[in-house]
Amino acid sequence: MFRQMPPVTKNLIIINLIIWLFMFITFSSQPGVYGNVMKYGALHYFTAPDFNPAQLFTYMFMHSTQSIAHVFFNMFTLFFFGTAIERTLGSGRFLFYYISCGIGAALIQEGVWALTWVNSFCDWFGHRAGLSADTVKEMLNETLHSGQGMEVVNMFLNNAMLTIGASGSVYGVLLAFAMIYPNQPMYLFFIPIPIKAKYMVAGFMVIEILMGLSNAAGFADSVAHFAHLGGMLFGFFMIWYWKRRGDLHRGF
Repeated sequence: MFRQMPPVTKNLIIINLIIWLFMFITFSSQPGVYGNVMKYGALHYFTAPDFNPAQLFTYMFMHSTQSIAHVFFNMFTLFFFGTAIERTLGSGRFLFYYISCGIGAALIQEGVWALTWVNSFCDWFGHRAGLSADTVKEMLNETLHSGQGMEVVNMFLNNAMLTIGASGSVYGVLLAFAMIYPNQPMYLFFIPIPIKAKYMVAGFMVIEILMGLSNAAGFADSVAHFAHLGGMLFGFFMIWYWKRRGDLHRGF
């Protein structure tokens, strides 16, 4: 079955698994190497000293080493839905779509950080210092206006505001499947009732919106919910444009 997979989907899975295995091994055996991988490859906030534009691309090939669940579920989803979408769009267009969704997800996450980082910083720092977020916000305003406190803020921007994972691209692939095959029945684990693709993916979108809003743009549960939505948003416009032109199946 693996040999029959289209080339882009297969190679994306292989690349992601190799990088995850490398990160997993170096996490405990070579912490300096692992730290450099995160420093240069993970997506940072754009004002952080460690940010570089290449991270808009590299972050989508990295996954958490805390467990195999992060990379497994992303690659599991890519295996099933990426195969169908690549055969529909063609390999060249599918690769362009996948990478574009990932970059779009990163841009949306950067925008959300820009809008919410003050509140997120106050929640993060207050939790560790045993203070309320409002108290931290007052202290931050005072120190920033006096020209102090940027060292603490930069520490947060460097060490806490990081995003990794292929989820933005994978959610874009899910969105493409729902737009191209809206009435295809899908099944959730342990629920033996078919649900049309368009309804299931719409449900995922609602969940991501609610989780993102309730968790301050994903900081509370370490999940970049708005990046997922960003991948779907960019994917929507690409699929809509190709369908409108009538060349969805032509590839590049």
